Amino acid sequence: MSCQLCVKNIRYLAGVKKMTDCQGAGEGAKSPMELYESLASQGDEVRALKTAKAEKAEIDAAVQLLLKLKVDYKQLTGQDYKAGSPPSETSVAPENGPATDGADDDDTVNPWNVSTNNAKGVDYDKLIVRFGSSKIDQELVDRIEKVSGQKPHRFLRRGIFFSHRDMHQVLDGYEKHKSFYLYTGRGPSSEAMHVGHLIPFIFTKWLQDVFDIPLVIQLTDDEKYLWKDLSLEDCHRFAVENAKDIIACGFDVNKTFIFSDLDYMGASPAFYRNVVKIQKHVTFNQVKGIFGFTDSDCIGKISFPAIQAAPSFSSSFPQIFKGRKDIQCLIPCAIDQDPYFRMTRDVAPRIGYHKPALLHSTFFPALQGAQTKMSASDANSSIFLTDTPKQIKNKVNKHAFSGGKDTVEEHRKYGGNPDVDVAFMYLTFFLEDDEQLEKIKQDYTSGALLTGELKKLLIETLQPMITQHQEQRKQVTEETVKQFMTPRPLNFNF
Repeated sequence: MSCQLCVKNIRYLAGVKKMTDCQGAGEGAKSPMELYESLASQGDEVRALKTAKAEKAEIDAAVQLLLKLKVDYKQLTGQDYKAGSPPSETSVAPENGPATDGADDDDTVNPWNVSTNNAKGVDYDKLIVRFGSSKIDQELVDRIEKVSGQKPHRFLRRGIFFSHRDMHQVLDGYEKHKSFYLYTGRGPSSEAMHVGHLIPFIFTKWLQDVFDIPLVIQLTDDEKYLWKDLSLEDCHRFAVENAKDIIACGFDVNKTFIFSDLDYMGASPAFYRNVVKIQKHVTFNQVKGIFGFTDSDCIGKISFPAIQAAPSFSSSFPQIFKGRKDIQCLIPCAIDQDPYFRMTRDVAPRIGYHKPALLHSTFFPALQGAQTKMSASDANSSIFLTDTPKQIKNKVNKHAFSGGKDTVEEHRKYGGNPDVDVAFMYLTFFLEDDEQLEKIKQDYTSGALLTGELKKLLIETLQPMITQHQEQRKQVTEETVKQFMTPRPLNFNF
């Protein structure tokens, strides 16, 4: 592999395995101290460009170089780069040492694993640098409000959606009366979804409502069959059951197309043709570098990323967009899915398509704490959409990690820590009233509000929300699911 191709692959990386092909190439020929000094200088350059509000392309190029230097430094020394901690001149990693995931401070973020040692959760500012995305700042939030004419969603106001790629470009086009469409998805690994799974759908519905645009939702039942110990029939059944929960979020059947990969791939030649185009332009070495695949992985895994990429292009849905390939796509998703779409964005211009834009969310923490995200395979880590009010109460009281003190006296005196308290984190996601949330935070921090009282507030917020969702889901019939999942025109003119 050429050094140029190695550098291109490294641009994708953040939290995935390193390509051994690049060892000894380019910057790797420098000494550890020379690389350290180059990193310090490049970090200063990135900060200076951002302070000067330089062109986005210039900042992006500087960030990509910074990321490459960090990867080379890790490869050479076996240690993560830390400002103010220069290496010894003899620091050299063992030859052919183990590949790393590029994580800072033990944060691991990839499509299959999210974990951190920090009780506050993943360091998202560092993640933005590692992934080379852009922070959703107040200026962008204000612009979304101006363009949409609506108060920003609480997920935007509170930084739950915190990172983006090309959102300004989407808004530029919208202001010029160029519409766009939304694409999000779900990997159906179980029959029941948990509240964390609702986050992208709650926000996507808001985006669809305020911008009045079509939406496609991909159910990757094929992916779950390839990765999990599940039968093909179960994966497809889970997709249909999950579709009911998604529909219960209130999506409009005239604006929304939900599809199972196992169904749609065989029914849409246009979709499959785009999959093949993408596959031709991504090498095996690239997917190994992006996703950490090994020689023992089945070939289905290696080819799957092209299937998740294909909905990013409007020509994959000729029944909706009448064959047009120039409609911009916006993808709201958790940031662990970003490696798929960095690959997609690299391929897009080479096959004649627009790059998809993205909005990234933080992770919904497990009840046990923010060191990991909720898991559908661990009943006690999650509040499921099938839980009864009693189960919700018991799970929150028994399992929700507390930021409070050990005794009432200590808590009254010193207060609690809302930054690590799971009950407060969940209220940040689901409590609409900003002033009420701020008062809860102040009272908990001061000690006026006890841990049990905070958990009670969360229980009183979740119980009616889950009950309402269950009632809405009961209204979703098999015929309703069929309507949403049948390829058809949507109520839009392009």
